[in-house]
Amino acid sequence: MSPAPSPGGPRRVLVVDDDELILEVAEMSLSMVGGWEVTTATGGQEALDRCARELPDAVVMDVMMPGMDGSTAAILMSQDPAISHIPVVLLTAKAQAAEDAQKSGLPVVGVLAKPFDPMTLPAQLSTLLGWTA
Repeated sequence: MSPAPSPGGPRRVLVVDDDELILEVAEMSLSMVGGWEVTTATGGQEALDRCARELPDAVVMDVMMPGMDGSTAAILMSQDPAISHIPVVLLTAKAQAAEDAQKSGLPVVGVLAKPFDPMTLPAQLSTLLGWTA
């Protein structure tokens, strides 16, 4: 189950991707359409650091990134008691990677496909996380 929303404010989501354009579009979508606070990171290690500092309500993370990939970062998050409660949704352009992630038992609540529709991304994410609109 997802944690309660951030006290006294909108949900906070960390978006992690090594593609600046994807970060910009996701950030605009989740903030403007979803009304959420969005921070970004460009890699797995930066995501772990930001999660420990900021404790977002959820993380949306690309699977394929240089350095530490999203799957490894999700596993490391699940092993850290300070951030293991933060739900992770993987974002991938590879259909096979999405299927593999769901079948492999990775500690994620779901997988979203790229390219995504910026107008429906917040609703898709809310559904995966069990958040009501």
